[in-house]
Amino acid sequence: MILVNSKGILSSFGYALRGIIYVIGTQRNMKVHLTAALLVVTVGLFLHLTSIEWLSICSAIFLVLIAESLNTAIEAAVDLATSERHPLAGIAKDCAAGAVLLAAIYSLVVAYLVFWPKISSIFFG
Repeated sequence: MILVNSKGILSSFGYALRGIIYVIGTQRNMKVHLTAALLVVTVGLFLHLTSIEWLSICSAIFLVLIAESLNTAIEAAVDLATSERHPLAGIAKDCAAGAVLLAAIYSLVVAYLVFWPKISSIFFG
């Protein structure tokens, strides 16, 4: 039987929560993503999404939030590693930002596929 150190687990959750709070508190784009997520969830509630539609929407939302969090972590690690401009530092930051962009594009595609049929039937019969 494996014994679990509950203090270690609680500390891990505390560190994770601190990271989430840091990203929300310091990153303008995370606030934009959260605002968009709130809008999407509100529209989803209004349109009475199915379970699979909610799964698709929530997965897309969390993918963007995770990508933005990882982008922030990578930027912080690069900034810690070097204060001078270096091509590899730029590549790391650009790739991380690109991952956020890809996640955001994916979320727009999911939103279109889920919402457009419902919205078009409301407005165009």
